[in-house]
Amino acid sequence: MHRAVRCTACCCSTSRWLVEQRRAAEGQGHAARREGGHTGTLDPLATGLLPLCFGAATKFSQASLDADKTYRATLKLGVTRIGGDGEGEVIETRPVSFDDAALHAACTALTGETMQLPPMHSALKHEGKALYEYARAGVEVERTPRRVVIHRLDILRWHADELDIEVCVSKGTYIRTLAEDLGRALGCGAHLSALRRVASGPVQLDGAITIDALQALDPVLREQRLLPPDVLVADWPAVRLAADEAGRFLSGLRRRVEAVDCAAVRVYGPEPRAFLGSAHVKAGELIPGRLLSPPEVQALIDASPAADTATAAPLTESKQVSMT
Repeated sequence: MHRAVRCTACCCSTSRWLVEQRRAAEGQGHAARREGGHTGTLDPLATGLLPLCFGAATKFSQASLDADKTYRATLKLGVTRIGGDGEGEVIETRPVSFDDAALHAACTALTGETMQLPPMHSALKHEGKALYEYARAGVEVERTPRRVVIHRLDILRWHADELDIEVCVSKGTYIRTLAEDLGRALGCGAHLSALRRVASGPVQLDGAITIDALQALDPVLREQRLLPPDVLVADWPAVRLAADEAGRFLSGLRRRVEAVDCAAVRVYGPEPRAFLGSAHVKAGELIPGRLLSPPEVQALIDASPAADTATAAPLTESKQVSMT
């Protein structure tokens, strides 16, 4: 199995637990267990999308780890708590007295590149332990601010002391910290009361399934829920190679291309369209990155009906790179 599956996580389940449950559903042995993994941790408070990768799909899980993430969050206004969520003790309460113009101005001011201090209640590691473990023990650890980008911060609903937002952010952005920053900018304070991931790069929450529901399916239906690995990079520009060029590419050889430099592209062989792996373009050369083996390519072709190959973004004229 060289596929990915869109799973939904609840706030009581860990990323590693989801992987183990998915492996158990497949009844895989020890060797196969080394070939599965998730594509990034969720905040302990969060629910929502967590793509799981198995077999050859794990070669491209880093792309999902590095991708922008989209979240929907609910903020409780007027109350600041330890840890930035509803479980922590109340630090301060303030009246909610801003207007619509001030709210939009604060959201605009927080959009863009910024330096963010990771919260103590996070899975970030310090000397081999997650920061939240130190926080639960009452230990404060010195952290270094990190560069993050808030690409988009949209207001979905504001009623009294509750605010619903949708944000698209770069890798490593902490939404509970963003919630505190927004509350501070509004002058009333805030904490995060709910968080749901709705997208990870090009992979959307729509169509995702819980592990319990996946385990309850019969093997045929379960197989139909699996996605080809190129869904993880479906927003990258695409290159299609002729059969002879595809063979050379899979051997790790560079190819000449008529294209501008590009940090990441997905590469396909001829019809039936076969995903070969990733590459980048520099100085007119297509330079191989993470590659599938010929048996993995054939296994994906054999396992994927025509409907599956359409899952990735289509090869449009603007995204296709021609070979010389």
